[in-house]
Amino acid sequence: MHPELHLRKKMKDNVAEEHLYLAFSHQYRDSIFPLHTSISLFLLSYCDCKLFKVFLVPTGEDVGDQCVTKNLAGDLDVHLISRCQLPVVVQSCSLPAVVVKDDKFCRAGLSVVLRHIIQKTFEADPSKKDVLALLGFKKTCLKACAEVSQWTRLCEISIPLAVERFLTGSPEHCQAIPPDILLFERKLGEPVRVHNDDKIRRQKLQQQKAGAKTGVPVLGEEATEELKPGEVHEHPPSSLELSVAFSKLLTQEAPDAINREAPHIRRTKTSDLPLLDHVFAEGLYFTVADLVLLPCIHQFLVSSKKQGKNLVNLPLISSWYRRVQEVPGVKKAAGKCNMELLQLPELMTAPKEQLQDSASVPDELEEDNEDSHFIGGPRPTMTKLMENGIEAKFSPHPYPSWTLDWTSLPSAVSPGEGKMSRDRALRKQQQLNNLVAAVTKLAKPGDLIVDFCSGGGHVGIVLAYMMPSCQVVLIENKELSLIRAKDRSDELGLNNIWFIQANLDYFIGTFNIGVALHACGVATDMVIEHCLRARAAFVISPCCYGFIQNTVKFKYPRSHQFKEILSYKEHMILCRFADQTAVQLPPERKQCMGLVDLDRAWAAEERNYSVQIISMEPESCSPKNNMFVGIPT
Repeated sequence: MHPELHLRKKMKDNVAEEHLYLAFSHQYRDSIFPLHTSISLFLLSYCDCKLFKVFLVPTGEDVGDQCVTKNLAGDLDVHLISRCQLPVVVQSCSLPAVVVKDDKFCRAGLSVVLRHIIQKTFEADPSKKDVLALLGFKKTCLKACAEVSQWTRLCEISIPLAVERFLTGSPEHCQAIPPDILLFERKLGEPVRVHNDDKIRRQKLQQQKAGAKTGVPVLGEEATEELKPGEVHEHPPSSLELSVAFSKLLTQEAPDAINREAPHIRRTKTSDLPLLDHVFAEGLYFTVADLVLLPCIHQFLVSSKKQGKNLVNLPLISSWYRRVQEVPGVKKAAGKCNMELLQLPELMTAPKEQLQDSASVPDELEEDNEDSHFIGGPRPTMTKLMENGIEAKFSPHPYPSWTLDWTSLPSAVSPGEGKMSRDRALRKQQQLNNLVAAVTKLAKPGDLIVDFCSGGGHVGIVLAYMMPSCQVVLIENKELSLIRAKDRSDELGLNNIWFIQANLDYFIGTFNIGVALHACGVATDMVIEHCLRARAAFVISPCCYGFIQNTVKFKYPRSHQFKEILSYKEHMILCRFADQTAVQLPPERKQCMGLVDLDRAWAAEERNYSVQIISMEPESCSPKNNMFVGIPT
């Protein structure tokens, strides 16, 4: 059994009822808004999942039972509940959210909730392998958080929001196609990469050569025989990609090679093989990404049709929309949710000159195209900063000898619990001494402390155990890590701790102190930003400086002082050099770490914070031994 499923199975031994909370702003045609809610209900219908008690949470005050049309929620029993009636842990999260009744473990955010629905459906009925297959190869579909994955962000945030704005726009003004829709169209035209694509691309080459000789597609009749009558509609697969995709949907096995590869096919270099075309949103195979996008694209197409718009600029989206309807179960789920899917005509690609104006994607939606290969050492950049009076500054450690008495603590509090080596456990204890000392000096009874990027709870569990008068919240995107943390908490009998599986953006609660131990790359800046917005103190140890890069929300350098002196590329040279972890490190590495963190500290001070950069004691506890302590002024 997959380790993730094994841990989840262990967690569900107490078969408590789970509650699913969905936001409800209004109804429009055949959808409930926000679109995240329609998407969640559509997935429940597709999976035929009735394992959750579903609540709609009105976003306005004047919403009554009569406002909800039952058939839009499929055959689910849906209840209305006000935001103030939500469990306290859920009130700190953006919806959708799932929580076990009367429990402290909450899952929040569209991707996390949808993945949980899929996994719960499969656990309840292991014969539903088609449902589990929605998570894709290695079960990673939409697993990467939207803050770092452009694809997750496009599916989970950008397209739903773009469609909602498109629908609320004034129809008398000729609205352009939203840039995020155009980006999806372009992505559907990109070559597909799958784990066994070499084999499939050789099959495609053989098919092309056979087709060139005979003048007809080789797979035409074979493919239609693969598909069960009545399950796939009038457009049979006409390419190898379609055959592979639909064979997997219907038989859970990829088709065999057309016949044994000819010697010249086997000898063909991989670089000379034909590229694979998209069948579904992520590539060849139908995944949860298609189920996320379908309700959004459906609403966009219906609105466009009503406005008399020509979809000639979206031939790939139109083909995808038709193809998704052919997937077994999709039309049935749409029927349950009262979605009247359109029957679109086949579209030819528009002439290039016609596409140029409409298909341009704004720069902010593009991947960062700046050269990521930053060549050269950091000394010219450091010299440039020194000439402007900027050097790394470290404050003296306020409590260098403070330590927890680890020998007197229960084993479940110690980071050594588990598979960690003895040496690593000792270093982790030393790191925790530094963070816990700083938080202890800042905290007051009744404070809410958030452990961001909590992992297995090394920081949060120690804080909850040592400070029973404070409430501690662990936030982590990785489900397995959070389940392990909850197991440790249950062993200790802690009742002042909550667990939230979510991306950072989905936590919207107020708090007093934010903590993070080795938040990776941009995650450090995300945690700092959360604390600044909440006017909360923070104790943060950064990590993975080499992963720092410009994102949709964060641009580097961060502070005005650094921006006036360094370019993005020069700043990235500092970040790359700060990330070296070799045993024999040149002294510049520590200075580079200090300069990158000084930029962050000054950016926080521009927003009325006092920030100290401290080296952990002992410095040997980690190569990444810097620590921020920030306090609102």
